[in-house]
Amino acid sequence: MCVIIAILATLAVGGYEKTVVHAREAALHSDLDVMRRAIQEYTRDKEAAPSSLQDLVDNKYIGAIPPDPITHQTDWVTDECDAYFDSDQTSMAGICDVHSNSQDVSQFENKPYSQF
Repeated sequence: MCVIIAILATLAVGGYEKTVVHAREAALHSDLDVMRRAIQEYTRDKEAAPSSLQDLVDNKYIGAIPPDPITHQTDWVTDECDAYFDSDQTSMAGICDVHSNSQDVSQFENKPYSQF
């Protein structure tokens, strides 16, 4: 009887851990989407890309820089612009994209979180 309970408990813990990882990945996708939209809106409004994620907060495009759900830090990696978002943009200087700093690989999408 104890062996059966131990097996069931092990299965439950494994299922719980997968649910937590899946929830973190969903939060990562959501946070990236919000920050990427804010970068685009900022760039369209200001006709120049933000120089940092903090610019998005300071100009009220996002409320705060969220912690990365994978690393639990605000250690996002940003990409510098190499193209214009639209024809009204006056400068390519600044950030155009954001990624997780984690090099861990998603067990669901089979790619590094930094490539989300």
